[in-house]
Amino acid sequence: MLKKVKPTGEFATLTVGGQQIQLPIVIGSEGERGIDVAELRKKTGCVTLDPSFMNTASCCSEVTFIDGERGILRYRGYPIEELVRKVSFVDTAYLLVHGALPSPGEKRKFSQLLTANSLLHEDMRHFFDHFPRGAHPMHILGTMINALSTFYPNVDLLSMLDDIDLSTARLISTVRTMAAFAYKKSIGDPVVYPRHDLSYCANFLYMMFDSPIKPYVIRPEAVDILNLLLILHADHEQNCSTTAVRTLGSAQVNLYATISAGISALSGPLHGGANQAVIDMLKHIQREGSVKKCIAKAKDKDDPFRLMGFGHRVYKTFDPRAKIIKEECHKFLKAMHVDDSLLEVAMELEDITLRDEYFIERKLYPNVDFYSGIIYRALGIPENMFTVIFALGRLPGWIAHWKEMIGAHTKITRPRQIYVGETLKHL
Repeated sequence: MLKKVKPTGEFATLTVGGQQIQLPIVIGSEGERGIDVAELRKKTGCVTLDPSFMNTASCCSEVTFIDGERGILRYRGYPIEELVRKVSFVDTAYLLVHGALPSPGEKRKFSQLLTANSLLHEDMRHFFDHFPRGAHPMHILGTMINALSTFYPNVDLLSMLDDIDLSTARLISTVRTMAAFAYKKSIGDPVVYPRHDLSYCANFLYMMFDSPIKPYVIRPEAVDILNLLLILHADHEQNCSTTAVRTLGSAQVNLYATISAGISALSGPLHGGANQAVIDMLKHIQREGSVKKCIAKAKDKDDPFRLMGFGHRVYKTFDPRAKIIKEECHKFLKAMHVDDSLLEVAMELEDITLRDEYFIERKLYPNVDFYSGIIYRALGIPENMFTVIFALGRLPGWIAHWKEMIGAHTKITRPRQIYVGETLKHL
């Protein structure tokens, strides 16, 4: 049962047309304060106007806590810095969905469910043959997940709550297989089926890169860095895609269609596509031939050029995920003996901006998207798969929020608006 937000006993006084009303001030478990405006329209006839929800809390949640001013990110109370060092992505997925880390027995059962549900229904495999070659894997993935509801129809409100483990495992495991199949389809290679003896991340790399003519050698460093990336992306509070999941879910849309909506939201260049945009930017800088020249262009407000992968909507200090991934990125590149001129451009750009007062004063630090694109490239993952891997990591968070939202018996989401069109006209 979702905890209710606590009233503080304080009120904000609002004067509207000479009428004064008191709006309760509520407080979250980490001290976040909010003004409850649920009765505002009823009492005054007014609604709040907050474009892009810059100052609006759309719900109460127990899943993830972010403090953008202090650079804090916690899943179910656990600091992200501890999770990436001490547990696996499978543990983290279980934590987000169930609210607690699994016991050895619970983890064993959950891992068995992941293995048992790693195969696609064979009829679904043939769907891939009908997508045009070169179709973006993210679009294929969203379509295929939506189609899952026709093969596994019992994912409505009641059945989901009755069998959350099975539904969660099927999605997290099957989507990994779909993602690898989508990539193989996009390059015209035969699909590679999952193996029962490999871990979650090792299996994904195997299905992505193994070939009948060139067997893929699974390196532990690659498995470890992918595991870390998935944990870092597993949830991030009420972002665009999570809000889409909760909004659609409030209409009691089935789980698969709801997740497909999250993937559609994530596919945008301002959300999940940001790490791909970073690589495009680095290529542009390389063509220009000067990092310093491009930094000067980024500082010029009249120049349309912008540095991608810097700053964040929530964080006003260094993104805690970026701190982790920066350190791991350098270690991974060294361990893999990566020699890539584009990565050299990225390292030079990072070095200059971290010492430049212009970026420091504006708190424009490299974020998680800056480093993740570099690592994906070092892993050999093509740019059109970057956002797909982001989606793999974010799945547990989406499921956790969907489960929390339907468990709280939320009313269907229906924002208000301020109409600014034509007034009454007659024919």
